[in-house]
Amino acid sequence: MSRYFNNELSKISPYVPGEQPSGRKFIKLNTNESPFPPSPRAIERAAEAAKNLQLYPALDGGELRYKIAKTVGVSAENIVVTNGSDEALNFIFKAFCSENSPAAFADITYGFYSVFANISAVPYEIIPLTSEFFINPEDYIDINKNIFIANPNAPTGLTISLSDIERIAESNPNNIVVIDEAYVDFGGESAVPLIRKHQNLIIVQTFSKSRSLAGARVGFAVADKEIIDDLYRIIYSTNPYNLSRTNMSAALGALEDPDYTRCNCETVIANREHTTRELQRLGFNVIPSSANFVFASSPQIGGKDLYEKLKQTGILIRHFDKPRISDFVRITIGSREDMDALIGAIKLIINNME
Repeated sequence: MSRYFNNELSKISPYVPGEQPSGRKFIKLNTNESPFPPSPRAIERAAEAAKNLQLYPALDGGELRYKIAKTVGVSAENIVVTNGSDEALNFIFKAFCSENSPAAFADITYGFYSVFANISAVPYEIIPLTSEFFINPEDYIDINKNIFIANPNAPTGLTISLSDIERIAESNPNNIVVIDEAYVDFGGESAVPLIRKHQNLIIVQTFSKSRSLAGARVGFAVADKEIIDDLYRIIYSTNPYNLSRTNMSAALGALEDPDYTRCNCETVIANREHTTRELQRLGFNVIPSSANFVFASSPQIGGKDLYEKLKQTGILIRHFDKPRISDFVRITIGSREDMDALIGAIKLIINNME
């Protein structure tokens, strides 16, 4: 880094995204992308919007904000539209967390929480998951901190119940409780209806996973109107035109084609269950998942070794070199052909070890 870089920021360990290789063609099961292209309606909408790129996009998400609100069953005043769900999370840290209002999140969860906390100079408490990787709700009761929970959690795929989310929100009335629902469409239950009862609850979702728009970078948050107003205050102080015309239009098109999204989610769920069964037949411990990935370990081969050997065969999965989960790998659920190729490659790797 240069000698001009902010000394405090130089101490931050940035988030490490999954590999995006160029050159060699891989079966990519490492970044939880959809194996399906965007809805034809999304592509059509984006192409039409591209004809007017000489003009600034609408503020506040424009028509998309109202369509999201209708889709999730709230008013437009309860929606903020963001450049991916990561932007929503970043702005939430900036708006509601501070030196005197710290954060709390699990030790095994989405890696950006600690990055956003550090970059905003927010102190935080790391709360360990249970030995079976579940969130223990009791650990979050009355802690008087701003709480961030991924539900389903990443990289485990496990969920926490809506009743436990309610208990956590009720016990921390002076702090926000953020439920990050990036993977909710693959088997989770959304907490959006709870915002009517709990003013401190914020639900964050994305178009990247179930709606096949990872490249479009569109997310949103759902909360009480006053919280949404706070977040738009941050947006207007940062980048009021935070989404492009084409990205908003692609997202709008995706919402106009709910059958396409539903069919794709059902296919991913079926492929996830198929992959789970096949891995279990090979002796893997597979954590029950409600997401578009599985988290698994094998008594026959370590997580890092499996990741490296699969990469040599042209298949990418994700390995996290952290003490509690170093034996595990996270495997994105792709097409049935992708998953069968994965299982075939793992069989060969294990057979060659015998």
